[in-house]
Amino acid sequence: MFELDGFERGGLGVVALLAAMLAFASAPASAQAQPAVTAPNPGDTMSAPVEPVQAPPGVTAPLSLSAQFAGERKPIRSGLVWRVLSETADGSPPRIVARSAEAEPVFALEPGTYLLHAAYGFASGTKRLSLGPQGLRDQISISAGALSLAGSIGDAPIAPAQLSFQVFVPLQGNSEGRLVVGNAKGGELIRLPEGTYHVVSTYGDSNAIQRADVKVESGKVTDATLHHRAARVTLKLVAAAGGEAFAGTAFSVLTPGGDVIREAIGAFPQVILAEGDYVLIARQEGQVHSRDFKVESGLDRDIEVLAQ
Repeated sequence: MFELDGFERGGLGVVALLAAMLAFASAPASAQAQPAVTAPNPGDTMSAPVEPVQAPPGVTAPLSLSAQFAGERKPIRSGLVWRVLSETADGSPPRIVARSAEAEPVFALEPGTYLLHAAYGFASGTKRLSLGPQGLRDQISISAGALSLAGSIGDAPIAPAQLSFQVFVPLQGNSEGRLVVGNAKGGELIRLPEGTYHVVSTYGDSNAIQRADVKVESGKVTDATLHHRAARVTLKLVAAAGGEAFAGTAFSVLTPGGDVIREAIGAFPQVILAEGDYVLIARQEGQVHSRDFKVESGLDRDIEVLAQ
């Protein structure tokens, strides 16, 4: 595990994407770039062009599939969603003919040419293959890893239910970039393509926010802890210090410059705030009361406003 201090989807659908791949594959050879001839690589996700296999209708053959992480070539044992799509003679989009969430599924299909799509969370791999009467065993490579996020205050871990995370793909000139995951929870395993991501961690529902860049490597789980500097405060309007709180009080927490950070109603609402200086305003039965207060990281306490 590495720890990070506070330093700092949509696209084409699966069917549309694979239809575009088919269009390219069926284009005249003169219209396609001619790659250099190289020795076949067993780990490649795209196979060489194949001729359709003709077989009597109703005859099926077994198609056995598995997946591995690119680079490490470790087998993927969970988290996969398989889709097998058939090619069409009339040029219409491919049609899903089989699907499975097993790690190593076996499909019984009529011999022919198919498109294979394997999704691993937000990562995926595709492949075009030909199934003959004798059956086929094939494998696909996916360049992906996983991310597990947590938060802490000092050495004390924050309960996962109190944290939410956003994961972005950084873009040039934009440190946050494109949103990939909108509301991930602490400890949740987020499967992602290999690469670097910008993570935003929110503790509570106010301004306790931390950010960090995290690298996801193929075949590995990256554990990252973001350190927050914040505390939980309980807001009270009282007649005297340590006295009973008035019910139905409307509270507003502001920055010294007057920006509203949080509003709450009740006798003693709890608010999580980032470390810093604040102004608390309490309204009750037409009366307005206020006080300045300071939040220190890790120090949970009551903030009382005296009703004058």
